[in-house]
Amino acid sequence: MYTLFTGLYKQWTQKEEFYVIILGLDNAGKTTLLEKIKSTFSGIAGLPPEKIAPTVGLNVGKVDVQSTRLNFWDLGGQKELHSIWEKYYSECHAILFVVDATDSERIEEVKVTFESVMTNDTVEGVPVLMLANKQDVSGALSVHEIKEIFNPIALQLGARDSKVLPVSALKGDGVRDAVDWLYLRLQRNKVNRPPVFQR
Repeated sequence: MYTLFTGLYKQWTQKEEFYVIILGLDNAGKTTLLEKIKSTFSGIAGLPPEKIAPTVGLNVGKVDVQSTRLNFWDLGGQKELHSIWEKYYSECHAILFVVDATDSERIEEVKVTFESVMTNDTVEGVPVLMLANKQDVSGALSVHEIKEIFNPIALQLGARDSKVLPVSALKGDGVRDAVDWLYLRLQRNKVNRPPVFQR
């Protein structure tokens, strides 16, 4: 009888966990985005923007959406760190790719980087959300312009769930919409990439 109750208790208290990697070039706003996600979903203020330093290695953030825990891994965007990204592909359930929409000079580098991520066999079937960040800055590329640049790569994704959304990681505009989109795709993709269960 005790075993039955402990088994039921464990099942009721288990939480689905998903892992989302945040990728993009350095200075795209990945860490600012992570801080805004944490503060939006926890209600606790994150680090102020002036205290956010470039990521060397990995930043981790956890938020609960309904009865599910989303673990975000913010990976450093410097070119020399890109080789480390692959180590996280097999464990991730989704990819958040952040683009600095104000940096048109590096858009070709972004395109090449994004293509190398998307053509890696390990991420096949993983939902991908591209965020056109810094939409609060005048002169930023619009979502439509970013879609035009990245559509040829998106065609390679085939039936995979993918989308481009506008955000301002600094102001928080679009952050909740982005996480809501991810949450739904993670739930739909459980057969392909099942969640991890933690108590």
